[in-house]
Amino acid sequence: MQNLQVAVVGSGPAGLYTAEALIKQAAALDPPRAIWVDVLDRLPTPYGLVRYGVAPDHKSIKSIADYLRNVLEHEGVHFIGGVHLGDDVTRDDLLAAYDGIVYATGAMRDRHLGIPGEDLPGSVAATDFVNWYCGHPDVDPTAFTLDAESVAVIGVGNVAVDVARILARNPDELRETDVSQPVLEALAASKVREVHMIGRRGPAQAKFTTKELRELGELEGVDVVVGDGEADLDAFDATGESARLAQSDRHVRGNYQVISDWAGRTPAGAGRRLTVRFWLRPVEIHGGNGVTGLTVERTRLDESGKLRGTGETETLSVQMVLRSVGYQSVPLLGVPFDEQSYTVPNEAGRVLGPDGQALPGEYVAGWLKRGPTGVIGTNKSDAAETVRSLLADLAGGPAPGDVQVPRAGLLRMPEAAGQGESPLHPVLAERGIRHVSYADWLKIETAEKDLAARLGRGARVKLASRDDINDACGLG
Repeated sequence: MQNLQVAVVGSGPAGLYTAEALIKQAAALDPPRAIWVDVLDRLPTPYGLVRYGVAPDHKSIKSIADYLRNVLEHEGVHFIGGVHLGDDVTRDDLLAAYDGIVYATGAMRDRHLGIPGEDLPGSVAATDFVNWYCGHPDVDPTAFTLDAESVAVIGVGNVAVDVARILARNPDELRETDVSQPVLEALAASKVREVHMIGRRGPAQAKFTTKELRELGELEGVDVVVGDGEADLDAFDATGESARLAQSDRHVRGNYQVISDWAGRTPAGAGRRLTVRFWLRPVEIHGGNGVTGLTVERTRLDESGKLRGTGETETLSVQMVLRSVGYQSVPLLGVPFDEQSYTVPNEAGRVLGPDGQALPGEYVAGWLKRGPTGVIGTNKSDAAETVRSLLADLAGGPAPGDVQVPRAGLLRMPEAAGQGESPLHPVLAERGIRHVSYADWLKIETAEKDLAARLGRGARVKLASRDDINDACGLG
């Protein structure tokens, strides 16, 4: 029986969990179906946000890459890096080459605040800063000099926590991580002494996870303080819902215990300070050639639960603003896209055309499918749903819930699954496009381990630029 050939666009968690689900579910069909999965990525490196979105000091989360590595090393899965959908290949190219396509490119753009001064130098999307300290090849390693003494981080989610922690942490503690050498040197030279983390709502509505929050309070040499009265659950919430959540919701209760502890602390005069502020929304960023201040307005929830400004304002003296108020996906050339939800219209992962009907052979997974919600592991069940739809359409597979996969982990496929050539290779060869294979990626990994050994730093150190990456894998 001929292999089923599927392209997955995106090699982050959503894409690789999709590849894994394709292998597992195809093996569970009766009879089992051999499948060839090409995982495409515009970057020369795999793992998406696990490599370029998880802070370098979060080694436990980054270890997810070890799991995803097993997916890439399966004989039925093939990495095609450095190939950009829209520039190097088109949607029509993929539709002609494969039985099915799964789009899994994530959410790569920050939402805007929509306030005056947002475009001033020094007002930056948090994703740009995250990409910088994570060594993303699209970002110049010298992009941030951190001359600001005071920084405002807008947002109270886990990305905001990561950004605040990296700014406040002693850079010596990052030496054993994989952070690139130029970034480590820039952090070591940082003049940042105060970080303000600002949320529009209160502690009960913040999107932190308790573990991430607790780590902030354990930073050596950092005083963590809470805005005066802002930990009071009733002060700015006329509905009483904040207090009820702190009693009934385990997640909120855990967060509030941490924040209450901070609110009760007396600053010890540490060299750096992290000030956590609630019930404030940014209304204007001030400055000329750079940021000089941020005006915020006090907010409250009225009796109907609507967030309202009170008219009371204050201006913080800050020289940098990092915006972390959510992510948006970007459209893929030719692929349907909803400009309201910033997702690809779909039903159970099947891409829907303008008429609301499923488009043959096109599917979507991850944040591009559902929006930027959930944690990394959420992508696993999400991918499984999409793959059930794909196999039901293309391989006579089970309907949702019909077949249970026999066991966790990857299932071996017939030997035929790993033989032959990618259906996309002739297209790339004709256009003179040299893609990055998995073997090339291993050369990049080796170069990063060798760099760490030369610098006397941990197990690996990320190569600092796209040129360095290209040189390591022979594209230079």
